[in-house]
Amino acid sequence: MFKRLVAIIGLSVFFLFTNTQVSAQTQPAVAKPPVPKAEEKAPSPTWKISGYMFGDYYFVASNHRDSLEDQNGFWFRRIYLTYDQTWTKNLSTRLRLEMNSPGNFTTKASLTPYVKDAYVKYTSGRHAVSFGIAPTPTFEFIEGVWGYRSVEKTPLDLYKWDSSRDFGILAAGALNAAKSVNYSVQFGNGSGTTSETDKAKVVRGAVNYRSKQGLLFEGYLDWQDRLGTADYNTWQLFAGWQKSSYRIGGQYAAQTRRPATSTGKDVNLELVSVFAAAKVSSRVNVFARIDRNFDPVPGGEAIDYLPLSDQAKSMLTLFGADISVDKPLRIQPNVEIVTYGKDAKGVQVGTDVIVRVTAYFTW
Repeated sequence: MFKRLVAIIGLSVFFLFTNTQVSAQTQPAVAKPPVPKAEEKAPSPTWKISGYMFGDYYFVASNHRDSLEDQNGFWFRRIYLTYDQTWTKNLSTRLRLEMNSPGNFTTKASLTPYVKDAYVKYTSGRHAVSFGIAPTPTFEFIEGVWGYRSVEKTPLDLYKWDSSRDFGILAAGALNAAKSVNYSVQFGNGSGTTSETDKAKVVRGAVNYRSKQGLLFEGYLDWQDRLGTADYNTWQLFAGWQKSSYRIGGQYAAQTRRPATSTGKDVNLELVSVFAAAKVSSRVNVFARIDRNFDPVPGGEAIDYLPLSDQAKSMLTLFGADISVDKPLRIQPNVEIVTYGKDAKGVQVGTDVIVRVTAYFTW
């Protein structure tokens, strides 16, 4: 009896063990739940603070105004502090402050910052639209080729044919996939960086071309509405050639200024400008420029740092060297000479000569 009981218990254990193994082998595996992916975060906005400043030690060797002869000293002609913020791949903003020493040789004042750029820009593909205080198309392209804003402004900027900034809407971009043909169109107040106080507005437009071989070209037109009938019309053509070791350029510009009253006469202005710059060593470049004004410069006496006679035709000749002291610091000794014709009374206007040693620092 006992043996029979042991045999029954043993067979039961054997069948139970065998059935458990088979069930474990035939039962499908339970899939593990997927590990949740980390939540994708939007790219963080990127920002940058940059700027530059340039100033001179200057000496007025000669001037058509006797009171300025032998005047000398130090000044900052420009200080920039720029904040750029990129919010998304399409949206960015810029805020830029500028300050300058007074340039009329008589005013004593501290450097006071003011807003030079303040705009938001939306970019889509090859095109962008900006709203706010932004650069005008008038001489931005030419200034980039000239490359020596630290020495002198481009002609239309220097002779006050237009402002370098305006408050409005700016559309710019490339007209082809190679981005060799670009356009810029602006509708603005026509009041520069100051507030708008009238109904007059300005429309500007430019198209430029830059080839891989080095050929440069730009055409520009504007219509500057003024109070009453006193509107301005400007057009200019620029052509140049740019290589890694040198660049040359030339422009012709004309502007018609209509009077505010029917009894006044149109003022027609014309100028020609040519320049060249070349690399002579790893640290030294040389440059030269000639501007020929075929008419007296209206308001020339009010031009900062280089007051010009508004009584006679003039020619500006400037030349100098650009010496790299260290990557962010350049020293640029230069000379500006302005010669004049005779005024309306037949009197010869005296020559202006100003010698500068310019320090240009970027960060």
